Amino acid sequence: MVFMSEQMEKNKDESRIISINGQVIKARGQAPFRMLEAVRVGSLGLIGEVIKVNSDAATIQVYEVTTGLRVSEPVFPTGKPLSITLGPGLVSNFFDGIQRPLSALEKASGPFIVRGIEVPNLDEKRLWSVKVLARAGDSVSGGTVIAEVLETPSILHKVLVPPEVSGEVTFAAPSGDYRINDVILRVRGRDGGLKTDETEVRLSQKWPIRRPRPIRERIPITVPLVTGQRVIDTFFPIGKGGTAAIPGSFGTGKTMAQHQIAKWSDADIIVYIGCGERGNEMTEVLEDFPKLVDPRTGRSLMERTILIANTSNMPVAAREASIYTGITIAEYYRDMGYSVAVMADSTSRWAEALREISGRLEEMPAEEGFPAYLSSRLSEFYERAGNVGTLGGGTGSITIIGAVSPQGGDFSEPVTQNTKRYIRCFWGLDRQLAYARHYPAINWITSYSEYIPDLTDWFSEHVDESFLKYRNELMSILLDESKLQDIVKLVGSDILADDQKLTLEIGSTIRLGFLQQAAFHPVDTFVPLEKQCRMMKLILFLYGKVQALVKSGVPMSEIKRTGVFETVVKVKFDIENERLDKFDALEAQITEAIGHLGA
Repeated sequence: MVFMSEQMEKNKDESRIISINGQVIKARGQAPFRMLEAVRVGSLGLIGEVIKVNSDAATIQVYEVTTGLRVSEPVFPTGKPLSITLGPGLVSNFFDGIQRPLSALEKASGPFIVRGIEVPNLDEKRLWSVKVLARAGDSVSGGTVIAEVLETPSILHKVLVPPEVSGEVTFAAPSGDYRINDVILRVRGRDGGLKTDETEVRLSQKWPIRRPRPIRERIPITVPLVTGQRVIDTFFPIGKGGTAAIPGSFGTGKTMAQHQIAKWSDADIIVYIGCGERGNEMTEVLEDFPKLVDPRTGRSLMERTILIANTSNMPVAAREASIYTGITIAEYYRDMGYSVAVMADSTSRWAEALREISGRLEEMPAEEGFPAYLSSRLSEFYERAGNVGTLGGGTGSITIIGAVSPQGGDFSEPVTQNTKRYIRCFWGLDRQLAYARHYPAINWITSYSEYIPDLTDWFSEHVDESFLKYRNELMSILLDESKLQDIVKLVGSDILADDQKLTLEIGSTIRLGFLQQAAFHPVDTFVPLEKQCRMMKLILFLYGKVQALVKSGVPMSEIKRTGVFETVVKVKFDIENERLDKFDALEAQITEAIGHLGA
């Protein structure tokens, strides 16, 4: 495919390629390049971005494979930063790292993406039923909701005035069917009391991916993101608008944990970024997500999900851009007042893309070959999370959950350590737990959440005033059990006193009956907070009853023979989420089973 042949004839004096190093090229000529400007490279028109400008040349990273590209081929500046299209049609769609819809690419080029192919970011021919809210004479500003579109049965798309536009509405289209490029509003701005030019507001808008969308203010985080995963919601909760990292070595369940959160969390919209993932994993996501049923609506989960697929065999530069594409889309829906959860899988492969590009730029490497600016790039990404007041006067949030893949499970490597500087929730996956088939394999000793003090009032008001008290008591038991396990490994459990054996038994009950969760079990895959609270209360009820028996001299061996510990472990399967009344009957059953032992 030859790109813009007529333009090439008219621009023989334009910039030309002077060197090619993988996906990094240098161009020199008459074209006045700008930093972070989008360009078209070579006769195929490959998509690129300016990342360095010198007095005599510009350095460009290309987002497509550069095989066959030759020195002296032309480079065309676009005059605009690398941007994506924001508008109806984003939800339920699949994109690559630079927002090219995969379905449109397949129709245009078949199963393999042709280089230099041009497809619209969103369907420009589809008609949307638009309810226009603004009227001529209204005063509007950035973030004002001017129209509504039912994007999917689950998502009402709110058309916003672009952040830099404000003034008086001179024209408002009537409600009806429109395409994304149709003008639905004209706004005349004011400058010192003088009328200025009119601005056309369309159903869609462009936004640079590396520039955060503006907000009115940041709001304290006080509401948790409920995931239905007990070890997260109870032990290490994350607030809406917060940041979390899931580090773990190969096979520990990072992707599975993110899938569970994407499926079951109470976020309004999910943005899933497969950054450098294996192709078979992304294929599984693309095939499975449309089949999943949203528990809130009973409809397809894809009706509130946006997928960005950038597999490990795609160009590394596009892998680096995919993170920014995803977070920009998330900010757009945040500005509508939605709660958005962003799953980035994985930031380590994104950092590896930074390292490769940095190497081709011949920059001085820092620790383990990563560029010196790795930390600042991570901070730029995670700082775009938050619970905010929008320009339109509402509130919205972005919660970022990033997977980290440290080589060999070494949490002291640069990506993990720099990520910990900018997140407040750390769900460390443990290789030994994963090998023991304990999922989610989140290590309760090394993990932490700094959001617990911020969420205390919410848990007390909406779940139970003793919710976090139960959580702290269970955590204390687990810490004591961990210390005893070190002794048991050395000398065995026979020499322990019965109260210590009780700690081990209750610790095992907490691990197997509460922390371990079956993702594919119809009852256990998602657990509401009310049931989580009752489960904790039941475990502590059993602990109190048995502790009293042990103090009265009843040996632990006799208590274990009653089977009460196994009964409590199986509660996660045996009691349905909506039948919490069964817990009262189970407490009576436990009392009866062990009551005669103290007689």
